Amino acid sequence: MELHFEELLGKITDFIKSEAKTETVVGEQFELGEFKCVPVIKVGMGFGSGGGEGTESKTRSGQGMGAGAGIGIEPIGFLVSKDDEISFLAAGKTKGLATLFEKVPDIIEKITESNRSKETATA
Repeated sequence: MELHFEELLGKITDFIKSEAKTETVVGEQFELGEFKCVPVIKVGMGFGSGGGEGTESKTRSGQGMGAGAGIGIEPIGFLVSKDDEISFLAAGKTKGLATLFEKVPDIIEKITESNRSKETATA
């Protein structure tokens, strides 16, 4: 068995480069009523590898290598914009992204009410 450690390392490095990019961290924009929302996630990657060979005698020799990589993705929140206002809605670590999705209609209603109150106060 012939060791190709550099080739293996290159393939894993290329994989990490292809996954850790802006499009992976900032998702596709979607609209919710008057609001434009962009999901934001955190991507973490880990990598480890090793290899070696040895000879015990003229007739016994061995070689081996191993590598591993892991990836973790965590939702952080949403960038939300309406007209020229932009805000960040954080996804709570204790409740997760599902709870945030459940609260989006309430949040939008509160923002709309707040904007109406401001408009009424200035009129």
